[in-house]
Amino acid sequence: MMSAIILLHRWLGIAFCLLFAMWFATGIVMHFVPFPSLTEAERFAGLAPVDGAQVRMAVHDAVAASGIEDAVRVRLIQRSDGPVYIVSGPSRLRSVRASDGRDARVTSSDAALAIAQGHARSRGLDAARATVLAQADYDQWSVPNGFDRHRPLFRVALGDPAGTEVYVSSLTGEIVQDTTQRERGWNLAGSVLHWIYPTVLRSNWALWDRVVWTLSLLALIAAMLGALLGILQIKGRRMFSPYRGWHALHHLIGLAATAFVLSWIFSGWLSMDHGRLFSRGQLTAAEAGVVFAAPDWTAASSLDQQPISSSAREIEWFAFNGHVYRRDRIALGGQTLVKAAETPNEGYAGFLGARDVQELTTRLAPGCAAPSIVADSDDYPARSVIPGAPVYRSRCGDLWFDIDGADGSVLQRLDASRRAYRWVYGALHTLDFPILMAHPRLRDIVIVGLCALGFVFSMTGIVIGWRRLRLSLTA
Repeated sequence: MMSAIILLHRWLGIAFCLLFAMWFATGIVMHFVPFPSLTEAERFAGLAPVDGAQVRMAVHDAVAASGIEDAVRVRLIQRSDGPVYIVSGPSRLRSVRASDGRDARVTSSDAALAIAQGHARSRGLDAARATVLAQADYDQWSVPNGFDRHRPLFRVALGDPAGTEVYVSSLTGEIVQDTTQRERGWNLAGSVLHWIYPTVLRSNWALWDRVVWTLSLLALIAAMLGALLGILQIKGRRMFSPYRGWHALHHLIGLAATAFVLSWIFSGWLSMDHGRLFSRGQLTAAEAGVVFAAPDWTAASSLDQQPISSSAREIEWFAFNGHVYRRDRIALGGQTLVKAAETPNEGYAGFLGARDVQELTTRLAPGCAAPSIVADSDDYPARSVIPGAPVYRSRCGDLWFDIDGADGSVLQRLDASRRAYRWVYGALHTLDFPILMAHPRLRDIVIVGLCALGFVFSMTGIVIGWRRLRLSLTA
């Protein structure tokens, strides 16, 4: 049995030592430079004020023009070619012009370029030399599934000193992604390697999922066998190693790093769980039927009587618990919110109230307690994209729902399995334990130190593996 364990660990180690070293090194890079994304602050800053004079269609007419019968959200934004309604259902979205209801998808490079330049000007970016680089379904920075409803995408280089590139949705004309030269460079040495994220593989999600899950599992088995052997090979109470040279170094560093290496590789494997062992935190079909129930959009006509503020950069109508609400985004952290069929003085002070949330959650699950506001320091954090907006947590027995008070979206569905996953994956892999999150500088030091230790340990394995492989090839 011992001989079999040694043999299996040796050859799995040879096969995966480079992968281990890469994971630890790129983990440090990813901690400081995450995968590029368009932040809410960047997106909102790129929006122009809505020109109400050009809006000639009512919301319910825009929904009808879109053809999306199960629409639950409608947003009004100002594009360089005029105001546009973006109608969203649970599975698809469509844009229509607010002037006459015509299809507003972006079909030409010139239109995409104009939209990108307008976005850049609103953000104070230099776009004088902007040019369209490509129109494609996928590239390295647009492979995540969140972009699926916007494909194909126009990639526009602004030509500014930061090397900024923005991505324009062909379906809505929105800017949905941006990258800078610095982000692209560091992520080629970070997330792309760490996640095994080349475009050709990641564009096929199912294949990527199986490949990375399998590689992670084999790496975990190699680490577990190594930990077992390392403990069994200890001689006496002084942690004496029977090995010499690189083997002794590998043995002793491995003993010191065993807990971290095992927990990190295990939690990294769980990052690819996707419902295999733990729940995915998604709404059930019955719950989704309640949350995404299409409202009577003609009820929004009472909201159309309120004029569009000259400072409003985005207006959204959304369904929540069978009612239609309108929220006007006038600043990144400021909005007004009014419920259909209510007079202005019966509206809300910008956000949904606890009573609104409880009315919905009692329809989702029995025995829901009064909602509480999730604190920033909560063990299961959930935050609105709107700074300062409350997030309500409704505890329905063992099932929790976190609702965004800004727009009524369900941010988290936490059952016992999902709460356990937060610790065995999130906490173990990113070290976002509350005590470390309260001291970010200390957390930086711990993450870099542990990943550096894991990298050095992996390098000893590379040296040993190379010597063994060379010996085997020359024998």
